[in-house]
Amino acid sequence: MPDTIVALATPLGRSGIGVIRLSGSDSLQIVRALVGDETFTPSPRVATLRKIVEPEKGEPTDEAVITYFKAPNSFTGEDVVEISCHGSPVVLRQVIDQALFNGARLAGPGEFSLRAVANGRIDLSEAEAIRDLINAQTMAAAKQSVRQMSGEVSHLLKPLKDDLLSAIVILESALEFVEDDLPEAQTESLISTLSKIQTSVLGLASTFKAGRLIRDGVRIALVGRPNVGKSSLFNALLGSDRAIVTDIAGTTRDQLHERFIIGDIPISLIDTAGLRVTDDVIEIIGVERSRRTMADADLVLVVMDSSEAINDEDVAICKSVEDLPHLLVSNKIDKIALSDPGIGESERVLNLAGGFERSAKVSVSATTGEGLEQLKEAIVEPFSPVALSGEGFLISDARHHDLLTRTANEIDESINHLKNGISEEIVLIGLHNGLRFLGEITGETTTEDMLTKIFSTFCIGK
Repeated sequence: MPDTIVALATPLGRSGIGVIRLSGSDSLQIVRALVGDETFTPSPRVATLRKIVEPEKGEPTDEAVITYFKAPNSFTGEDVVEISCHGSPVVLRQVIDQALFNGARLAGPGEFSLRAVANGRIDLSEAEAIRDLINAQTMAAAKQSVRQMSGEVSHLLKPLKDDLLSAIVILESALEFVEDDLPEAQTESLISTLSKIQTSVLGLASTFKAGRLIRDGVRIALVGRPNVGKSSLFNALLGSDRAIVTDIAGTTRDQLHERFIIGDIPISLIDTAGLRVTDDVIEIIGVERSRRTMADADLVLVVMDSSEAINDEDVAICKSVEDLPHLLVSNKIDKIALSDPGIGESERVLNLAGGFERSAKVSVSATTGEGLEQLKEAIVEPFSPVALSGEGFLISDARHHDLLTRTANEIDESINHLKNGISEEIVLIGLHNGLRFLGEITGETTTEDMLTKIFSTFCIGK
């Protein structure tokens, strides 16, 4: 990577400080041009206050703190310079433009981290952890990212790779130097070793359910017929007037997505169009999207109006979620006393949910807030044991989980070949594939296309 890259490392917008980062062999030379001093040689890891000057007129653009990290003792393993300017977008843009004029190139997404991986400063799983830490929505997710960033994935995989490599060496040696089959005792020992490796790999992969929940959260879909108060409940759960609420049926025609946190679990809440038969073309599209969202959601909240008698539409919607994780929500309980004071709340809910005795039920009022805390507890209750069950490090990346699963499958196939007395050449195919898959997690055997795909998900300045 012969060129020098530059990018804004802090978010766009006005702020007290904005940090511009350069990485590459020309970083120091470019900074000398920015400060207008060809002899400027800052001490490594020492903050130095200098004026950034406009090259043509020599007038100061800003006063900045410059910190130099000399290769290879930097994040990327190259010469790195960080320029901490005042956080004016105009000033930051001017400094970046001057750096580009003096030979730098704008960095691509995640290119600083990519260079750190390429130069052996971090492995691929540690780089992905940096992205996940930046995107963390809860402290639980941040803590898992910090553990991965400190190399815990590599630490866990190293003994597994070493044991797998030892098994491969035994089989390769037998293939090269032994004309007869492996002794039965040695075959049994290999099978035992490979079984232990497979168990460890599957154990690590099994933490993904909890890890994904902590990292990505739960998708919750609010469904129901029009005018049962879905949008009001959506706003009440968020604590803000995000959705438009009216008494007109069919007000919500497209989906609304918002995120919030319940008990350290990220929630992606989706307000959907009311489910009903309609001739309105736009509303028909919204209803179809609602049905697709129901199928994809981790939990469906079926909202019903407790101030009205249950009707055929309510029953049809309940039947449509019978095979999906769902929760029946009886809304507008504040109107029960007005509509029918003779029916108690619990009896009303059972009446509304007739035929769905096994379904969990919660009564709420989106207007007064009554029952909202109980609803939140009911939403996370099916997932909390999963989130809390994972002690220690959790696999949270779907790519890692896929590679671990594929490794376990390859080892299992090799074990079966050994048990059936199949040639060592065939046995080795699965073991080599398994070793390669484990290497892909940390970036040892990852292809350039895969690296490009992974780092495209990073922010520009990281």
